[in-house]
Amino acid sequence: MDQDEILLDAEERMEKAIEHMGSSMGGIRTGRANPGLVDSVRVDYYGSPTPLKQIANVSVPEPQQIMIRPFDITTLNDIAKSIQNSDLGMAPNNDGRVIRLNVPPLSTERRQQMASRIKELAEEARVSIRNIRRDANKHADQAEKAKTMTEDDRDNTKDKVQDLTKKYEASVNKIAENKEKEVMED
Repeated sequence: MDQDEILLDAEERMEKAIEHMGSSMGGIRTGRANPGLVDSVRVDYYGSPTPLKQIANVSVPEPQQIMIRPFDITTLNDIAKSIQNSDLGMAPNNDGRVIRLNVPPLSTERRQQMASRIKELAEEARVSIRNIRRDANKHADQAEKAKTMTEDDRDNTKDKVQDLTKKYEASVNKIAENKEKEVMED
């Protein structure tokens, strides 16, 4: 691998780590309704667990309510059962056509739990980014040993990888900080 390949690979992988953290945080509940809250719900649809968003339209008509409109009305009870069995902590209101979920306000204790979960997710992302840095540095060392890269190029590559690491760790910190603010405000 040459310098450009190492840097490109490291940057792509760090970007994926950020995306993964973002999608994990999307399911963390704030005080407001968000379609991402039901992303983790799987419904037993003709014998196979299917993501809710594949069998229903999920919308937010009000700040404290999620509305689920199934494409096939016969799945309404299965969807309600899956929501009750999930760890969302919300009771589905089934009116025969749609399911409404009222998002209750969060208690202070629950907000603190979610803030600590955000910190865990951010730390996982930072660890992932550092592992990517380690791999990129290892590739640079191997290229130098294989004489496909000079010692100066190797050091230059390691410096650039470190700059990428700092950039993406700062991004992780910013995302986590914003999400934590969102969770902690009433």
